Amino acid sequence: MPAERQLSVWTAPGLWAAAVAGAAVYGAWHGYSGRAYAFTLCVLAFFLAIQLWLAAGNLGERLARRAGSHRGVLVAIVPYFAYLIYLAGTNSFTWWRTAFAAAYTLAPVLLTISAGTAKAGAWQDYFAMLAIFLPLKMRLLNSLWPYGGPAIGNVATILLAISVALATFLFVRQFDGVGYNIVLGRHAVFAIIFHLGLLAIILIPLGSALHFIRFDLSQAHWKFLPADAISIFLLTAWPEELLFRGLLQNSLSRTLSSETAGWITASVVFGLAHITNNGVFPNWRYAILAAIAGIFYGRTWRKTNSIFTSAIVHALVDTIWHVAFRTL
Repeated sequence: MPAERQLSVWTAPGLWAAAVAGAAVYGAWHGYSGRAYAFTLCVLAFFLAIQLWLAAGNLGERLARRAGSHRGVLVAIVPYFAYLIYLAGTNSFTWWRTAFAAAYTLAPVLLTISAGTAKAGAWQDYFAMLAIFLPLKMRLLNSLWPYGGPAIGNVATILLAISVALATFLFVRQFDGVGYNIVLGRHAVFAIIFHLGLLAIILIPLGSALHFIRFDLSQAHWKFLPADAISIFLLTAWPEELLFRGLLQNSLSRTLSSETAGWITASVVFGLAHITNNGVFPNWRYAILAAIAGIFYGRTWRKTNSIFTSAIVHALVDTIWHVAFRTL
């Protein structure tokens, strides 16, 4: 295995085609069909194609530099027009949905434009991140996707949020060092195994001591494990690593003029972002464990310069937790 190999721009379309075909079959198996389903699938496939393509060979950052920030504004409008196609195709058009989607997709862009030529880590950058993350965290965006129910709505919401983040920070704000790429190789595999092992050594005893988790395989659904692991990676780990590592840790390191300070601060914020999880507030046990996990996710990202490797560690931690442990 080579020391490092990035996903090729020629391999990405094959992965995309396989993913879309699998989604189409899965949707048909669950009874989705007709014009509305076709439009929904096409719009979500478009979001996925752009996101996967930009992650191949650092293409996103290379295209952003070539396009420049002024043309990047045009790219930022694309997610909104894709959403309008969804509304038209599913007969879901309402003025409030149109306005809400416009505000969500364009407000972060306008905030970052107002930063001008300031270096990454300006106050506008953090407000733009909040504008993308808070509606997602509060589940306000699910109402934008009435067709297909919560299952399709959750996937669509994540894909829209990632598209807005990439358009805002890669193309308009011209961030570098985000690590929005997919890498494999000896270095990446070692980083994943090393940090996952350290997390197991720390989090399992600590989580048990805090009476947050208990080892219990009786609830495991082994036949759903592959689908659950993929879902956790795509819908939780990948978007969170883009936000908390590629954008937040990246920005804080520049604002604080210290990679270590940015790394630790982003990890603490990551922990606090989980303080309302599981319907409990303040869920301080979850927040502490998440902050510790964030330290190792952040270190993986720093060592490999890729959110893919930190997302793999993140997804493996969550998958092992849900399969082998009961949350108390």
